[in-house]
Amino acid sequence: MKNVSKIIACYAADTSGVCSALYELGGMTVVHDASGCNSTYSTHDEPRWWDIKSNIYISALTELDAIMGNDEKLICDTVSAAKDKKPGFIAVCGSPMPMMTGVDFDAVAMEIESRSGVRTFPLHTNGTRSYIEGASEAFEAVVREYALPQERAKNGVNVLGLTPLDFPLGADRAVRDWLSENDFECVCTLAMGCTLEDIGKMASASVNLVVSSSGLAAARYLKEKYGIPFVCGVPFGLEFPYDLAGAMLRAIESGEDCYYSASHTPGNDLVIIGEGISATSLACAIEADRGVRSTVIAAQPIDEAMLGAGDVNITAEEDIERFLADRQPAAVIADPIYKYITPKGIKLIGIPHFAFSGRCYQKHMKNMINTDIKEILR
Repeated sequence: MKNVSKIIACYAADTSGVCSALYELGGMTVVHDASGCNSTYSTHDEPRWWDIKSNIYISALTELDAIMGNDEKLICDTVSAAKDKKPGFIAVCGSPMPMMTGVDFDAVAMEIESRSGVRTFPLHTNGTRSYIEGASEAFEAVVREYALPQERAKNGVNVLGLTPLDFPLGADRAVRDWLSENDFECVCTLAMGCTLEDIGKMASASVNLVVSSSGLAAARYLKEKYGIPFVCGVPFGLEFPYDLAGAMLRAIESGEDCYYSASHTPGNDLVIIGEGISATSLACAIEADRGVRSTVIAAQPIDEAMLGAGDVNITAEEDIERFLADRQPAAVIADPIYKYITPKGIKLIGIPHFAFSGRCYQKHMKNMINTDIKEILR
C-alpha cells in the first residue's frame, strides 16, 4: 500500500500545522475532534506548550454527535469559550472524523462569528495531510485578514513560515539578529515572536523571506496584493547567509521573486532529507562552507521550482528507501529516525526535525542560522 509508514514515523498532520501557526497570535483555535486528542496537537507537536499559554480547544466530539450531525454543540461551546476568553479571533478546523461526516466548516464558522461577534476563520484540515498544508492555510488566512496598507520601509523584511515544527525555539531571534547584522529591518516573523499587530504592518516590508513551504501561500498573496517580492531560503551556515542577503537586496531592487534555495549544485556525495526549503538551503550552506555537493529529498509537498536539478520530491517510505539504496551516497543528513531505512554502510548525520520525531530528540536540536555548521555535521 502506497504512502504507508511501516518503519519510520509519519510527519505531523495539517491540524497540528494550524495549531502551531496560530499559537502565539492571541486567538482561539478549536479542533473538531474526539475528547483527549488535544494532547496530540498542543503537547506532542508543540514544544512551546510548557512556556507560552495558548487557547487550543477540542470539541470533544462523541460518536453520537458525529452520527447525528450535532454541530450545535460545537457552535455553542465555542461561543461560550469565546465570551470567557475574549480571543482576538477564532479558528475552527477539523480532523478525520468530521471529514467523514461532511461537516461544513464554512457554515459553522459563519454561525460562530454571528453569535460571538469575534472574527472566525474556517480552516479546512482533515488530519490526513501534511502540517505544511495546514500551516500554509492558517498563515494565508491571518495575513489576508490583518495585513493593512502601509508606507514601505526601506529594506523591511517579513520572515514567513517560522514554526517550531521546522525550527528550534529561538529561531526567530536568530533570524532577527542576522537581519540586523545585514542592515535589514525585521517587520514580522510569522509566526514565532509575532503578534497580530506585527501582521498588520506586514505590507510595509520591501521583501519577504520564505523560510519554509508553509509560508509560500502568504508570500504569494502579499506579492499579488502589495507587490512585495519574496526570496525562498534559510540563512544556514556562515557563507550562504551573505549570498541570501544579496538575493534579498536584488529582489528589492528588481521586484522579482527568487527561489534561491534551488541554486545549489546537486551531487552524490551527500543526501539531505527534510522539508524542502530548509533542506535545499542546508545543501547551499554545506556547498558554500565545505565544498560538498548534496542531493535533496524533499519529504514533504513542495513547489518544484524550489528544487535544483537532480533533487527530488518523494514522500513515501518505500520510495525514499529505494532512492537511498540506488544512490548509495557517502552520508545522509536527516532526522535520526531515518536510520531505520538508511542502507547499511551509509553514515547518517542526525539533525532532529520536530515535525517528524517530536520530542524524541528535542534536546539535540541545534540552531544552524548564521552559525558555523562544521561541528553539527561532523
